Amino acid sequence: MPKTMKAAVLHKIGDGLKIETVARPATGPGEVLIRVTACGVCHSDLHAIEGDWTPHPALPLIPGHEVTGHVEELGAGVTEFAKGDRIGVPWMFWSCGTCEFCLQGMETICLKTEATGYSKPGGYAEYMVAPAAFCGHIPDHVDMYAIAPILCAGVTTYRGLKRTGAKPGQWLAVIGIGGLGHIAIQYARAMGLRVAAIDVSDEKLAHAKRLGAEILVDARGNDPGAEVKEKTGGGAHGAVVTAVSARAFEQSVTMLRPAGAVSFIGLPGGDADQIRLSIGQIVNGEYSIRGSNVGTRQDLNEAVAFAARGQVNADIETQPLENISAIFARMKKGDIRGRVVLAIS
Repeated sequence: MPKTMKAAVLHKIGDGLKIETVARPATGPGEVLIRVTACGVCHSDLHAIEGDWTPHPALPLIPGHEVTGHVEELGAGVTEFAKGDRIGVPWMFWSCGTCEFCLQGMETICLKTEATGYSKPGGYAEYMVAPAAFCGHIPDHVDMYAIAPILCAGVTTYRGLKRTGAKPGQWLAVIGIGGLGHIAIQYARAMGLRVAAIDVSDEKLAHAKRLGAEILVDARGNDPGAEVKEKTGGGAHGAVVTAVSARAFEQSVTMLRPAGAVSFIGLPGGDADQIRLSIGQIVNGEYSIRGSNVGTRQDLNEAVAFAARGQVNADIETQPLENISAIFARMKKGDIRGRVVLAIS
């Protein structure tokens, strides 16, 4: 086995990634060494390398948290996997398992949690290590490139949908039909929800219709909230915001019917992270606004199961690792439909 590997590395915030030859990581107790097959490119990766969030990522950083591959080596005590198994690594690298949040099944908000490709090295590399207990099994019949985005975009939107409390037959508004939103529509449909899709792109709205959205709303209109309420007969029971525009988050509440709930998923960077909402509107309508942060290990298993059954499919294009800078340039322009997946090996 080689002692070195190719990886995309960030040394300084704002300097961009450099393709380098670095030392292959060593496997510790409870960990697995993974030979990476594919890694999805998430908007969070762009936020990481540009330093949009605090605290900043651990440097030097290898990004990437939608990782699929094969187990190459087992650390001491690992029983969940065998060498050669197909494996997936999500954003949530590790949580403590003993705090009040972990014990309530809310490990996504553990105060000690570690993040793949942010506080720990990720999958923009030929090899990576991860705690076996926090990785997912990838079924044998599943395409390793197509399933990669499900490990973040899939599990994140799936958990967000659940947190709205919307029930089968009710209306769900999906705001932003990009890498997350096009997957959210499919989960919603698979869960028996009726979908209203909201975006500012004619192409993305047409895509939403092909995926099963019954209502299409152009947010460039005068009042998208009023349009959603009119077309759904009173408003959406639940909504998920996958866009990265502050205005989209503000408009989401206006799309709800009384007692509706919205899950905030997308993460704008910089000044766009602040929004203004009407307290009176929220109180009088008894609306609920919920953050939804990636997903638990159980959410991961459930999200992968939907995809493995063919009910959810990410629209992907594959690119080599060497093209990562060009991919981020396209992402900044909004010039990516669906998800880009890096073909590592």
